[in-house]
Amino acid sequence: MLIARDGDVVTARQKGRELAMQAGFLGSDLTIIATAISEIARNIVVYAERGEITFGIASDGHRRGLVVVATDNGPGIPDIEQAMQDGFSTGKSLGLGLPGARRLMDEFDIVSEVGKGTTITMKKWVS
Repeated sequence: MLIARDGDVVTARQKGRELAMQAGFLGSDLTIIATAISEIARNIVVYAERGEITFGIASDGHRRGLVVVATDNGPGIPDIEQAMQDGFSTGKSLGLGLPGARRLMDEFDIVSEVGKGTTITMKKWVS
């Protein structure tokens, strides 16, 4: 789904939560997943202006989960290690979005190239 404005952040959060329920997540895990999606979607709106988030059911043979992939063609992240530190922000935020999303999900991968964009892949497994 396209992410280009604040309303899209809300829609992405809802869609991710719905698919997470279908994957078997319950209770607080649904809130955790929705929060991680919100953080990543908001980063797209603020830093890249537009991007896309796709959702899927993940499986590795004996467990199920949710995979969330966020892509944009924004400015990219010059120093991923620095961007993943709590409190670092190139904007006017608290700098908790990326590191917070990483803590909330079971798997978190970020690939970014300055001038080309960023792809974030997150997974959460049903416990």
